[in-house]
Amino acid sequence: EVQLVESGGGSVQAGGSLRLSCTASGSSLDDHDMGWYRQAGGNECELVSMISAGGGTWYEDSVKGRFTISRGYAKNTMNLQMNSLEPDDTGVYYCAAAFDLSIATVTCLRPDFGLWGQGTQVTVSS
Repeated sequence: EVQLVESGGGSVQAGGSLRLSCTASGSSLDDHDMGWYRQAGGNECELVSMISAGGGTWYEDSVKGRFTISRGYAKNTMNLQMNSLEPDDTGVYYCAAAFDLSIATVTCLRPDFGLWGQGTQVTVSS
């Protein structure tokens, strides 16, 4: 069984940086897209950034130029470098993996969507 484990959340002041990591164990995810969803205020999960199995990247408009997504050599790791953080970046960040990670808004942890991590809290104070 494949599991996604996240790390790297925390609390920072506006303008600070955090790096989120996601590691998959149990099987290779070379043929999966991987990405990060954010849940703010108990709402649905919104896609923040994703990297395809082929290496293509996508960013939500508000994080362009501030966030950088990358995958490890074995493609079983994924990182999100978050710079110039803003209070609106606050939320629970979920690592996700699926054959097609193109849905912008999804119910968090929806079991038939793909693989999910447990979530990591990011809090940015002004």
